[in-house]
Amino acid sequence: MTELAAFIESWTDDQNGVKKAFLRLKTVLEGLQGATVNFIPRPPASYSLRAEPHRGRPVIAMVDVATLDGERFLSVCFYADTITDPEERGDLIPGGLLSQDGYCFDLDSGDDEAVDYLETRILEAANAFSLPDDGQDTEVDEED
Repeated sequence: MTELAAFIESWTDDQNGVKKAFLRLKTVLEGLQGATVNFIPRPPASYSLRAEPHRGRPVIAMVDVATLDGERFLSVCFYADTITDPEERGDLIPGGLLSQDGYCFDLDSGDDEAVDYLETRILEAANAFSLPDDGQDTEVDEED
């Protein structure tokens, strides 16, 4: 069993649906052609899933599982110049993503609409790296 599989299997308490959201975003990351998904556990601080392109910058998107007050949440981060945030849901973190400006989005539930928004950001970031997705039925269009 891989470290990632063991981590997922050990995640048994998911009252807010954060694990469900993590698994959805994991599937999107794994569907990016031209990228490798790596799991970087740093217990107990965080568990990071990173989509790494085969060329260019070190990451396309990073999905961290962190804990605050005993509750798990996701922090999903991108380079600031690879995505838009039309609904201003993210936080701009100067120098916060591998020493470059990044946008991070915190998710403390499995809210489908919020996860859809992050899926769109992942595909947008992949497009900035010129990476196609695998044709999943993920919606990319949004109304501004």
